[in-house]
Amino acid sequence: MEVSRHSNLNLSLGKAALSRYLVHQLNHFFPDANTLTQSEVSPVVEEALERLEHCFKHIQLKYFSENRTVVFNHLNSDHYAMFLYWVSNTAYKRFANENLATKSFYLNKAMHGVDCFYAVSLPEIFLFVHPVGSVIGNAHFEDYFVVYQNCTIGSTDKGIYPTFSKETMLYSGVSVIGECHIGENVIFGANTKWLNQAVESHSVVLGAHPNNRIVANQKSIKNDIFNDKQPL
Repeated sequence: MEVSRHSNLNLSLGKAALSRYLVHQLNHFFPDANTLTQSEVSPVVEEALERLEHCFKHIQLKYFSENRTVVFNHLNSDHYAMFLYWVSNTAYKRFANENLATKSFYLNKAMHGVDCFYAVSLPEIFLFVHPVGSVIGNAHFEDYFVVYQNCTIGSTDKGIYPTFSKETMLYSGVSVIGECHIGENVIFGANTKWLNQAVESHSVVLGAHPNNRIVANQKSIKNDIFNDKQPL
């Protein structure tokens, strides 16, 4: 893997090459009259990589760092899914480029099966773990958010979305819907369905609504997944 350096970030493609790569992908997938150019994509990629570096340096899992240096591999699909979210969100919120935002969001959905709209504000520190089939709606998120595959975060017909505090983990097949105020350090076990209820901090939520079960969470998501250690 050819590696170039961006700050304390090792890239499998240099910044210019990564911008060209993304432009080719977007124009190939969406061959309409609104062709994207490297000159408009490059500054968005630059800022997206800054956000990516800030996030990845907090993740202590394999493949995200090497010898205390953050690693981004464009052929690691979890890396690239997170990168495309940052490109789409950055293009929309910081550059007002809705063409790039829309196409980057759509590309992420086509390539990785992740439906996370560019206007959704994920926290600056989060983690996708093979998130195929996950639909992430316009909830309130805080740092140390982790989502696995086939998860759904959405609203009821009243248009009210969940509110997540720091340190939330959704294992595969989880649905969190409606007016849900989620405390800190909460884990939703696989296939949990949770609707219109609050969850206290340091909890593990299990089962399907209305027959859920809650047990104490003896671990720390922040300590186990991320490298910002805190006392239990």
